[in-house]
Amino acid sequence: MTGAGLHYAFASDNTAGICPEALASLVAANAGRAPSYGEDVYTAEARAHFARVFEADCDVHFVFNGTAANALALAALCQRHHAVVCHEQAHVQTDECGAPEFFTGGSKLLPVAGAQAKLRPEAVAEVWRRRQDVHFSKVRAISLTQSTELGTVYQPDEVRVLSAFAREHGLLVHMDGARLANAAAALAERGHSPADLTWRAGVDVVSIGGTKNGLLTTEAVVFFNRELAEDFDRRVKQSGQLASKARFAGAQWSAVLRDGAWLRHGAHANHQASRLAEGLVALGFRLILPVEANGVFVEFPPAVAAALEARGWHFYRFIGEHGYRLMCSWATLSAEVEALLADVRELAEK
Repeated sequence: MTGAGLHYAFASDNTAGICPEALASLVAANAGRAPSYGEDVYTAEARAHFARVFEADCDVHFVFNGTAANALALAALCQRHHAVVCHEQAHVQTDECGAPEFFTGGSKLLPVAGAQAKLRPEAVAEVWRRRQDVHFSKVRAISLTQSTELGTVYQPDEVRVLSAFAREHGLLVHMDGARLANAAAALAERGHSPADLTWRAGVDVVSIGGTKNGLLTTEAVVFFNRELAEDFDRRVKQSGQLASKARFAGAQWSAVLRDGAWLRHGAHANHQASRLAEGLVALGFRLILPVEANGVFVEFPPAVAAALEARGWHFYRFIGEHGYRLMCSWATLSAEVEALLADVRELAEK
């Protein structure tokens, strides 16, 4: 709860604070002096942890937010006359204020529909076949979101099929991993590693979310196709995303990657979302989508939604007139889940 009786626990995974590991790392990194602009041992250690976690030699760069991570990654893949195929509900399409177009110098986003906010090979193929002439932007890349904006998770085989299509047609693959920790935690239960859902499945570059997983003002752009990372450090600098005190980003990433805390936090958020979903179903409410990560999409009658908002619960309408999104985070408490369910139960009984 934050001020005036408002409950933000389920509004977004951005509303949570800094996780304990990251907060402790900031305090530790604050001692003494360190070289600037990423020449410090904290940044080097973080990059080594990324290579270990993803089992690959990769180029790792840090930026301040997800918009920059996605837009700059796509700019490394595309020139201004290119196009990127994405889902119509992808964050790069709906919530980046034109940043991908701006940083690519004009590359066009080509949104397509698809169930559960997932790209399908046939939808990408339809765009590919649409036009190949000089009057139309040349398709250069595919951008997919893991987990999706509707909380669903691409299985490695689904990514592999998309990547195979991309390779066959000379395209590159970008993954928006703002909630990659949640997807990776969910897939780890099936025996899949972070490598399995990224480069082993054909992904060239992934934007990995730190903010939604408990870090402060840092996201990572990881290139598995290292040729694409040429001069990316200059892109970061030119866009105002190069931190002078870069050690504070590196220290946070090391803290959560070192012993798997990033996956534990993702798994915790997923678990709380499952508990919340089970409680809502038990009370007779319909889930609009399967709960595969940390988002619960539920149908509330208008009276119930209005009454919950009147009691201070803050959440967003996301699908149609009565479909609402409830997000869990690394910090979601069982007591918060029970409190929301108690209010829903009381309202449902009335």
